[in-house]
Amino acid sequence: MPQSADPASYASLYIHVRILLGMIVGLGLTHLLRHVARIVERPGSRKVYWVHLVWAGFMFVYLLHFWWWEFRLSHQSHWDFNLYLFVTLYALLLYLLCALVFPETVDQYEDYRSYFYSRRHWFFGILAVMFAVDFGDTLIKGEAYFRHLSVEYPLRNAGYILASLVAIATRSPRYHGAFAVVALLYELSWIWRRYEILA
Repeated sequence: MPQSADPASYASLYIHVRILLGMIVGLGLTHLLRHVARIVERPGSRKVYWVHLVWAGFMFVYLLHFWWWEFRLSHQSHWDFNLYLFVTLYALLLYLLCALVFPETVDQYEDYRSYFYSRRHWFFGILAVMFAVDFGDTLIKGEAYFRHLSVEYPLRNAGYILASLVAIATRSPRYHGAFAVVALLYELSWIWRRYEILA
């Protein structure tokens, strides 16, 4: 797109991109809610695991958070296919994490606990990649926006990445339980402190 294009056309293009992002986020939310409803409908079919459910809650919150903060892209002064591809792949990573949290079937597993630990390498590997990609997503919103988040932001992402790598390496229920609870509570705190108002 030419640099001299009418600024209004950038806003229109962002709406075009946001529709696709909204579809992906909507599919992720629907996937999570559908499987939670299935657990409620058939509570005896597979034993649930609280750590697994906390990560499902984390993904629900993160998807809502993603949709909220991507409004900042409406101020993006230049769009090209590479940027469009980048934000779309970011959204697809989130959907993939939702699909890993709740597979279509767990028939080959004893319960959700055994499923969770057997697939932790995939889930936490992609979670680490997601937080690495988030650095790029923040940078494209501008240097001023990146600075506005303060030093807490890179420490936050680095902490999630490091903790995810440890989660890949260990099956410790205490570690996984602590990581899940801290991740969810911190994410809620981050949203409350940083993103309560779109600005």
